[in-house]
Amino acid sequence: MIKTRFGPAGNAKSFFALGYRKNTQIPEYLEKMGLSAYEYQCGRGVKISNESASAFGTAALEKDIQLSLHAPYYISMSGIDEEKRLKSVEYVLQSACAVHAMGGRRVVIHTGSCGKISREQALELACDTMQKCISKLDEHGLSHIQLCPETMGKLNQLGTLDEVLELCKLDDRILPCIDFGHLNARTYGGLNNSEAFEEIFKKMENVIGQDRMRIFHSHFSKIEYTKPGGEKCHLTFADTQFGPEFEPLAELIVCKNCTPTIICESAGMQAEDAVTMQQMYLKAGGK
Repeated sequence: MIKTRFGPAGNAKSFFALGYRKNTQIPEYLEKMGLSAYEYQCGRGVKISNESASAFGTAALEKDIQLSLHAPYYISMSGIDEEKRLKSVEYVLQSACAVHAMGGRRVVIHTGSCGKISREQALELACDTMQKCISKLDEHGLSHIQLCPETMGKLNQLGTLDEVLELCKLDDRILPCIDFGHLNARTYGGLNNSEAFEEIFKKMENVIGQDRMRIFHSHFSKIEYTKPGGEKCHLTFADTQFGPEFEPLAELIVCKNCTPTIICESAGMQAEDAVTMQQMYLKAGGK
């Protein structure tokens, strides 16, 4: 049965405090926390072997943990240097191979920055890179892998909601990774009511259709921001100054009959805050 899943991005401090160390122990830890998703972090490069990825995936399958993978941060989908963009295609392929070995399907990708070019030019380059990525996956028998471009928190980065949805229009296998903390940061606290959250859902449905909207990928955390730059650093749910709050999103997920994967990126408390989100979702009527 397809269901809404909650889990952390990488390992919370409590994972290590409880004496866990190995990747294959992560599913046991998550099961004890009552969570059912996990995003493996490859921000500094895809360094896990196929053998280790397969063992991790087997352990996750036994505990019903859905796996996704965050591709390297240095991917530059909108870079003006053609050689660097082609290397980025290879990094996406490496990420797809790794998540496939784990038995997962989703790869989260940073969309790049604008640099010294216009947002329109950056988006055009990112679209070209994304199309190359899709073709590369098809060439290697990985057409089942879903690429998830992420909304970004810094204003100079490519990755507004509209820009991410434009990338998603290229192929039905591309799903948005809606990072609500990032969107809140780049709008200086704009996600402060139910209407602001609902506007995101309306845009998703209008651009990529109801079916894909209902299964979107997501990151959620409270994020400190500054003006004019946007995102500064990730916080935990204990913070009371910065948002966003999860309750309006939980209510919309239930109301719109969505079954997204919600990955928590709180600083050091990502598993615990994922549990809190799951409790809010159940309180809102989720199943």
